[in-house]
Amino acid sequence: MHTDYMVIGRTRNADNIQRLVDGIESKGYSCYNFLNIPATPETPDLPWEEQMKIAESEIDFWNSTHYQDTFNQDMAGLKNADTVILLLPAGLAAHMEAGVACGLNKKLILIGEVEKPETLYLMFKERYKDIESFLYSI
Repeated sequence: MHTDYMVIGRTRNADNIQRLVDGIESKGYSCYNFLNIPATPETPDLPWEEQMKIAESEIDFWNSTHYQDTFNQDMAGLKNADTVILLLPAGLAAHMEAGVACGLNKKLILIGEVEKPETLYLMFKERYKDIESFLYSI
């Protein structure tokens, strides 16, 4: 399904990610939200921090159909979004997703302060210091 935006970031930053997604949608835009997929299907109502601890202890991660489905849905989200937003702080997975989005020629937006600038951050054509600044711009 085509969307205007996809927000990528650290699940442990779920409150801010959800606030950004809600703000985008309140302006009439569509947004793929990876938070709609629980990290642990057996315990979807646990807080994200607890879900992530369980997910990270998965013994058979490589053969898990849940994680394969999650990967496929997130990749489809990237492919189907016009613009991808990286919300900092973000982990390695979100940075890998940004690289995929760049390879797919997606417009990339960065929100937050970069702690250690690297040349690859130049893939982001728009940068905002915070969520409110970005939402004000759209």
